[in-house]
Parts: sequence; C-alpha cells; structure tokens
Amino acid sequence: MIDILSSGLVSLWLEMAGVEQAGLNGSFGKNLETELSQLVFPQQPDPMAEAVVQQYLNRLSTKGLSPNVQGVWLQSSWVPLAKNSETTPLPAASLTKVATSLASLQVWLPEHRFETILGVTGPIIGGVVQGDLVMTGNGDPFFIWEEAIALGNTLNQMGIRGVAGNLIIAGRFYMNYEVEPLKVGEFLKQAFNSSSWTEEIINQHSQMTPGTAKPQIVISGTVIPQAGIVNSTPIIRHQSLALVEIIKQMNIYSNNPMAEILAANVGGAAMVRQLASQAAGVPMDEIRLINGSGLEPENQISPRAAVGMFMALARSLQDTNLTIADLFPIAGIDTQGTLEDRKIPVSSPVKTGTLFDVSALAGVVPTRDRGLVWFAIINRGTDLDGLRADQDLLLQQLVNQWGSPDTLPELIQPHIDGRRPGIGDPNRNQILVQTVAPSS
Repeated sequence: MIDILSSGLVSLWLEMAGVEQAGLNGSFGKNLETELSQLVFPQQPDPMAEAVVQQYLNRLSTKGLSPNVQGVWLQSSWVPLAKNSETTPLPAASLTKVATSLASLQVWLPEHRFETILGVTGPIIGGVVQGDLVMTGNGDPFFIWEEAIALGNTLNQMGIRGVAGNLIIAGRFYMNYEVEPLKVGEFLKQAFNSSSWTEEIINQHSQMTPGTAKPQIVISGTVIPQAGIVNSTPIIRHQSLALVEIIKQMNIYSNNPMAEILAANVGGAAMVRQLASQAAGVPMDEIRLINGSGLEPENQISPRAAVGMFMALARSLQDTNLTIADLFPIAGIDTQGTLEDRKIPVSSPVKTGTLFDVSALAGVVPTRDRGLVWFAIINRGTDLDGLRADQDLLLQQLVNQWGSPDTLPELIQPHIDGRRPGIGDPNRNQILVQTVAPSS
C-alpha cells in the first residue's frame, strides 16, 4: 500500500476531486486525511492501458528494438496503470533536468533571484570610473545579452560613460551560458559598448522592448579574472529572473549549460541526486547522475523515478500560485524549442530527452476519465524521429480511450508565459548610489 500521507497525495486527490482545501474546517480536513490514509487503493494495472502499452512495445519490436530496454510507467494519481522495465535505471538524457529542477526547488523558493553586484574601485568623476569596474556573480544561469544591455543602460542612466581601469570578473559570474571568466568578461565589455556590437547582439537588442537604448560605456583596460573577494564599492545590484522562470526556460529549450550551472549551484550532481531522490520518495539507485544536464549516457533514471520527480515538483508548488505547467513546456502552447513538430496531447506539461540512441518523454496528460495521468517513456534506439512519433501516438491513444477533460485541472494550469520571459527588464537593476561626482 502506498503511504498516502507522507507522499502528499491526499492534497493532490482533494484538488483533483474539486475540494477547496482552504475552506475546510481544520479538524474535518485532518479527519479526512486520516480516513483516506486507512483506505487501500487499487494497485492493479488498467487492462486498457496495458493493452495500449503492449501494442506500443510490439511496434518497437517490429523495428528490431528489444522491449527490455524500453521503459514505461503510467500512473493516475496513486494508481499504477501500466509499466515496462519501470524500475530499471535507463539512460534518460535530458529527463535529468527534471531532477535538477526538483533539487533546485528543495534549496530555493520558486521566487528566488540570483544577485550579481556591479562595483567600482575608485571615484566616478565626469562620468568616468577612476578605477576598475568589478562584476561579482552569484551563479545566475540566465544572464544573457539582453541582461547585459539593460545593465549597461542603467550605468548610462547613472551618468557613467567610461571606465579608466579594467573590467574585473569575480565570483561565479556567467554570461551567455559560458563560465570561463575571460570569455564572459569580453562578452560583458562588448555588450556595454554598442559601437562594438556584432550582428548577434544587434539582433538580440531588436527583440527587446521597443525604444530600448543602446549603452555607450568604453572600458579602457582589459578583462581580469579575480579569485576571491574584490574590495570595491557596490553601485548596482542586479537580480535575475525568478528561479521558476529560469527553470521554465531551461526546460523549454533543454538548455544544457543552464542545467549544469543550476546543478553546480545546488552542490553538484551527487547533491542533485540525493535531493531529488528524497523529495520524490524513490530509491536513490533509480536515479544515477554524473551531471545536471543529461548529456552523458551514465545519467540513468528509471521511468518510475521520473514520474515520482514530476509528482514531487507538483507537490512542492501546491502552497504557491504556481503549477507544474510553470516549470515545463506545454504541448500546444510552447511549440518552440523541444516541442516543435511534436504531436503530444495539448495542455500536457512535459520534458523531452535526447541522445544519439536515447529518446525520452515524461510529464502529465489531462484526461476526462482518469484525471491527471503521469507518465514516463524512455527508449533506446537510433531512429529518434520514429521513437518520438511512437511516443506521441501512445499518448494520443490513451487520450482517445479516456477522453479529454472539459476544463483544464488547476494542477496544470500555467501562470507563466514561457514565450515572454521578461529578459532585459531594467527594473531588476537596483542603483545603490544616488549621485555621480561632477567633473573637476
């Protein structure tokens, strides 16, 4: 029997049943949880779902693919519906990012923002920093051209037009998904001076809010990486997008460098594995990670663990105004990125995974008769387009059998528009000094 209370499934059941928990009398709600926890819920698979999965496996077999390395787990609420090699860790590719997302939300709140501090080592006279400009990062995985342009414009707003000294890169400052200090420093220096922009930067600027200025800051010196703390006077505090928005963008495009930076911020792959296993309530042996992105076949996750992590993410958001749909691309809505050309049932939050011989898909599908159906499919084979088509067909057949809901369940209603992430917002740059010294 499943431990209903510790798994958090009572709250999920109440929501799916349409019960408003906020309006429940406290003792009534507690008694209801106690009664539910004493029930024995059906654990037998669903014959129809089993038949559809068997047809799916037969299709793969006719292509020469062994069913033993094709992992499937279907679950409706706490009821397993169909399975195949469900507890076997398989190369899961970017399903690893589900673990990285879950671990991140065990460390930080969804609204957490990574702070980057811009400081100076000398006075600002006549619009020129008489010293060095110091950029101290704290692990922001999504500082890109638009963020740098907005930061440069804030410097211009303060009256700063030049730096007599060098650009010092300190802490964990990353840019454009690069982590090498010299490279990111050159990016930042270039972004601050629009006269040196490339076509790539010009294009990114063109996608920002119409009328966004082009910064003009000339840094006379060079880029200098600096280990440890640099003694400087902070002048601007830059805040990243909220963590939930960063995770959403990472998963829409399956951005590997973003995932690696987030995993490093958490404490590395081993810590991601531990946090994800604990939060999902699955054996650690079913989650084997060597990195946070899934680029290597040594990253292995069982289908059951993938579903467990998705459900754990839903539970981690149940006391917020966010849902699982705010973390992952949604079929039929976020059609850019990894869902381009996919035929997954609409409104399903999902995560894809791809290596040269791996195709994986996990998420949750809304149905009329079975409510939310959580699933994971992990395939081994090199015909990636064919594997994706078969995955989509499997989900379509299930929805054809169970029907689509008349209204979208609240548990998967999105509140964040992944197509408009709000990058380059100057309101996230807080000026810490009020005046600039006049020229002498």
